Amino acid sequence: MTKPSILVARAVFPEVIARLGQHFEVEHNQADASWTRDELVARLQGKVGVFTTGGERIDAAVLAACPQLRICANMAVGYNNFDLPAMTAAKVLGTNTPDVLTETTADFGFALLMATARRVTESEHYLRAGKWTKWAYDMFAGSDVHGSTLGILGMGRIGQGIARRGAHGFGMRVIYHNRSRLTSDLEASCKASYVSKEELLRTADHLVLVLPYSASSHHAIGAAELALMKPTATLVNVARGGIVDDAALAQALRERRIAAAGLDVFEGEPKVHPDLLAVPNVVLTPHIASASVPTRRAMADLAADNLIAFLVNGKPLTPLNPEVLG
Repeated sequence: MTKPSILVARAVFPEVIARLGQHFEVEHNQADASWTRDELVARLQGKVGVFTTGGERIDAAVLAACPQLRICANMAVGYNNFDLPAMTAAKVLGTNTPDVLTETTADFGFALLMATARRVTESEHYLRAGKWTKWAYDMFAGSDVHGSTLGILGMGRIGQGIARRGAHGFGMRVIYHNRSRLTSDLEASCKASYVSKEELLRTADHLVLVLPYSASSHHAIGAAELALMKPTATLVNVARGGIVDDAALAQALRERRIAAAGLDVFEGEPKVHPDLLAVPNVVLTPHIASASVPTRRAMADLAADNLIAFLVNGKPLTPLNPEVLG
């Protein structure tokens, strides 16, 4: 019996490729080439499933050119690379990898917060450049994390994880804004208080962005929002590029209208706005918040499990548009 054909669009753990090969004819990309849209479409011909990693755009045009496609399994919790309404209309299932990266991403969000507040990157560059010749009372004096006010915009699982770290580990006052308020039990476990977005911006000493990207959250933090923040405040984005207006942020940093920023995601990544590269008071990392070996393996395994569960058994584990199953 001929196995169904699938495409793995980026390099992943060889063990995951081998496991998929037990069920499917697998075309892989272990060379990790960056395919153009046309190259992706060409490789999707005859494939019923594709393993994606967040960078491969699946939209109406791609779906129209790939009529055999039945499932797109994202190795990510976010799925803004999927045009989900178009996928639903084409009866193509989308899946993602929630839960398995929550704690690792929360760890990194807090690490980025601390590096930003305490000017770790800025001071390391200074040291490496051979500029450190003596001690000074104000040399790279940053802001305290313990006892300060932590603001979180977007209070899903990752936001709650960051809140718990701040409240329980560092004695921070935690405030948050979200599309919907948490239950009282969840608020209590995070020691978090719900506030308006404006109060969040005005009050937070350290603001962390953990909201999903959508048309409505595009530039949720722009020039007007940055103007509401304290000049001593820091901003951390571990959510998605496009949530922050990177040009406006670079200007605010350059003019010291906020103290510092820590960014793991960017508009148009892997390109980074050149103005962000020119300011010293920003910590920049290349979208690695979930990048621990155990977590990335769990993400890859769950994406593979979704392909197997749907194409072999008809029961995906984490469907994004379950209405296509009917």
